[in-house]
Order: sequence, then C-alpha cells, then structure tokens
Amino acid sequence: MKKQIVVLMTDTTRKDMVGCYGNEKMKTPNLDRLAQEGIRYENAYTCQPVCGPARGAIFTGAFPHTNGVVTNSIGMGDNIKTIGQRLHDNKIECGYIGKWHLDGSDYFGNGVCPDGWNPKYWYDMRTYLSELSDEDKLRSRDSQTSYTEGFSEEFTYAHRCSDRAIAYLNEFKDQDFFLTVSYDEPHGPSLCPAPFNHMYDGFCFESSPSFQDDLSKKPMLQQLWAGKNLHAPESEINKASKGLSLFLGCNSFADYEMGRVLDAISKLAPDAMVIYTSDHGDMLGAHRLTSKNAAAYKEVANIPLIIKGGAKGQVVHEMASHIDIAPTIMDYFELPVPKTMEGKSMLAQIYDPSVKINDAVFTEFTRYEVDHDGFGGLQMMRAITTKRYKLVIHLLDTDEFYDLETDPYEVENRINDEAYEAVRNELHDKLLAHMDDTRDLYRGYQWKMRPWRKNVTPDWNNGGYTRQRENEEYEPRQLDYDTGLPMEKAVRNKLLY
Repeated sequence: MKKQIVVLMTDTTRKDMVGCYGNEKMKTPNLDRLAQEGIRYENAYTCQPVCGPARGAIFTGAFPHTNGVVTNSIGMGDNIKTIGQRLHDNKIECGYIGKWHLDGSDYFGNGVCPDGWNPKYWYDMRTYLSELSDEDKLRSRDSQTSYTEGFSEEFTYAHRCSDRAIAYLNEFKDQDFFLTVSYDEPHGPSLCPAPFNHMYDGFCFESSPSFQDDLSKKPMLQQLWAGKNLHAPESEINKASKGLSLFLGCNSFADYEMGRVLDAISKLAPDAMVIYTSDHGDMLGAHRLTSKNAAAYKEVANIPLIIKGGAKGQVVHEMASHIDIAPTIMDYFELPVPKTMEGKSMLAQIYDPSVKINDAVFTEFTRYEVDHDGFGGLQMMRAITTKRYKLVIHLLDTDEFYDLETDPYEVENRINDEAYEAVRNELHDKLLAHMDDTRDLYRGYQWKMRPWRKNVTPDWNNGGYTRQRENEEYEPRQLDYDTGLPMEKAVRNKLLY
C-alpha cells in the first residue's frame, strides 16, 4: 500500500475554535468530520506559542533552542535538517504549500524553496504577493477588504493554497508522498468572503474566571501585557467586536478551504494519513491578555491536534506535543528516527489510543520577534505540563504553578503554596533535566535558583557534562575536545576526564 501523509495547518487557531472540542457555536464541519474519522487530542501542546518557533519544532523535530528558531525572523542553522529534506533524501516526494516562516526573513518569507521540497509547488506568502498588483497587495493586508463589493475567495491566500494542494494530489496520487498545506488564516488580517465575514457578528465567549484574573500574583510581563485591560471589567474585555467576528469567520473560512482539500484526499488518496494542527492559539482576552507571548496558558499553548489514519472517533487525553510529529512521520515511512530529533513517535498511539507516549510536555519562549522593540522584549520562559499540573519558570520574573484539576482556568498561581511543594519540585527537576538532555543553550544555575526552591546551591560547573550531538546522517562524527579523536560518548562527565 502507498504511504502518504498530508499535514493541514492553520495559524492562530485555538482549540476551542474547533467545534468538535465542545463549542457548538464554532462552525468547523470539515475538521469535526476529520475528528470523527480519526482521533482528537485534548492535551496537545505547542513547543513555543509563536509562529516561527512553533513551526521549526514541527518540521525539524527539534525544540526552538536546538534548531535556532527561538523567535520570529531568525533562520535555522545550516546543520538543521527539515522533515522534507530527510524524506526527500529517502526518495519520498515532498511538497510544501503555504506559510513557512523559517527562512529568517520577514513575515512573508523570501520566496525561495528550501532543500527537500518540490519547487513546482512551493508557495510561501511572498510568492502569493508576487502575483498581486501593488494595489492588491495593500488590499491583501487590510481586514476591511473582507467587506468590499466583489471580494471573493479566489483572492485569498487560503484559496490559492488549496488549489495548489489539490493539483499536487492529482499529480502524486499514485506514489508515496508527504504534503504540507500551511494556511496563514485565520491570522490577521483575517480576510474572508461572505458569508464568513459576518458569520460571528454579535459573538462573545461565555463568561469564565479567566476573564476575571486580576494578575496580582502573576508575572509583571503579564501585567504590562494586559495594558488598559488590567483594571477593566469583564464586560469590556469579553465582548462582541468586529475584529473578533472577522477572526472567527476567517477560522470557519479556513475550515471550508481545508474541506476542499479533504474532499480531494478522500477521492485521490483515501488511505493517506491526515494530521491537522495549529501553530498556537490566541489569548482573546483571557487573563486580560491578547495575542500570544511568554505564557503557557491553555489559550495559546494547548493546541488542536486531529489525526486520521489509525483509530476512529476516539479522544486521547494523554499528553502530546508538536515535537513528536516529525518522529511520527519518519516512523510512518518506516525510516529510523534520527537521534537529533528530540521527540518520540506517536504512531503506536495513533493506532491504539490507549498507548501512553508522554507523561509531560515542554513549552518554551525566548522573545516574540527580532524585528519588534515591544512585546516585552527578552522573556525567558520554560514550562512543563502534565495532565494535572503546570509549572512555568520565568527566568527574569515571577514563576507560575497551577493545579489544573482544581483550577482549570489557571487563575490561582500556587507557586508558593507549601501544599504543592513536593509535586512542584518534582516537575522542576524534570524540567531542568529536560533542559540538560536537549542541550538547551540557555540553561544554567539561574533556572535552579528560584525563590520558592529551598536548599539549592549554585554551581559554576552546573551538571559538569559535555553534551555533543549525534547528527551523523548529515555530518561526520563530532570530535572530542580533549582528544581530537571521534567522540566515544555523546554525553560524558567532563569533570572526570
């Protein structure tokens, strides 16, 4: 049987913006149908809630601090290989259509197809803009275009991405392939035609404690980020607006466009595995915050993940992470998972949802974007989340700890609550070990020396280990610093030599 995978991806779709996750007011019939035909993950997390870093983790299988994309507008290292490169080198056809955000250029990309992907179908946002007149370029960046007479779906980036995806499926339906269709929508300017442009007029979210969080025991970053919302009543934060209506309408429009591709898959590649996810979410007023930044709140970090190709109609409550997608794809194509990939294959779980892959998942943040002076600037965050608990370390700010069972809205910061000392410290140790295991270049004693952590002594040598990389599919074996000879162990205690 042919081996075929299609990854469908949207930008800034919160989990509760997909109908099958429980909000009946969200109109996403195609993703809802995909969930019925596959499995839906309740506890899937992004590796970093920013476009570029999130995508870098998905398509390299390495965390942002490893692949180099620690913020928007920073490119990957030359020795970092994407899943497209790895599969192409194993004679598997690979297509990437849509937003890329990994070349270190501006928001739209540089228009150049990276190694491993089929250049005939390469279609980043710069490629799209190159098709437009200067007048239409301006229209494409103006949300008001959605309400102008004569505006149609054919103008949008989403529609043109779907057209190319359908053409790709027609061309390669009879062979193994890996195709990604990466929509910019519903990310602003959230262009969408009628009826989507007015579909959510008058909508606002149900009242919840998250809108009433006063942030008094939260990081200063969040208090500054809240701005004028810090002391506003919920009625001013959670309310119907033209911007929210268009954003949610564009989300439903993206679902419509994905439906076109899903219909083509059903016809042309019915046995293909289909993976849907979003890079991150949006606060949309929760905790008095908007957009995304150095936070691990579920609104930005707990992303939708739906996979068709194994079990059907089931919900997985075990922890899942974007870091596991690339290893899963390698495993699906019966290829070895490279040692440089920092996740694990989910394939066994896709076929049998009772299988447990992760006890905990990790989310990080360094800064929002190199280009921007604002958005808080440097914000060093590392987080670990289990089904019940979430620990968030802000290196330069107040830390957070939540009991998700008793406080599902993540309002009560229990970082200093002695009743949680044992489990909090256990998660802290696991987070520090993860930073060591993945050679997090920002690790150091400062992450250990937290005000709430007793009896921890700083150490110049930290762990005392040297941790070289085994990237031997594409590089010669690294040489040991002390001998100049090929390393015998990738991880060894330098203090013993």
